Amino acid sequence: MATFQISIAQQNARLDAMETEAGASPVLKIYSGSIPANIAAARTGTVLSTLALPSDFMLPASAGSKAYNPTWSDNSADAAGTAGYFTLLKNDGTTGCWQGDITATGGGGAMTIDNIVFAAGQAFTITAFTIADNNG
Repeated sequence: MATFQISIAQQNARLDAMETEAGASPVLKIYSGSIPANIAAARTGTVLSTLALPSDFMLPASAGSKAYNPTWSDNSADAAGTAGYFTLLKNDGTTGCWQGDITATGGGGAMTIDNIVFAAGQAFTITAFTIADNNG
């Protein structure tokens, strides 16, 4: 197998470009069920929450990773169910950019939430979301 590596500066640039391409004020949707096979596949499950994220929704990349900015939360979930995955959409609310699994805090998912079992109208907070460039 061939080996290919890039500098931390290149990793950071690639991660910052992902935020730029997603655009200002994207939409985060949290769904019940299993994550689709890829970002272009039809989303399944129930939309449990729809959040309009701030214009500058991620911190600048550093050391090959990029974290959310500031804390994302919702004061009123849209529906009841168990969070399974998220999709980050451009601010048009339909064009998918990123998706990943969700677990409770400490569970190791791409995104973690203080409580993954939602009741309609429930408030919740996303406790961690970081993307990394794994050099290759």
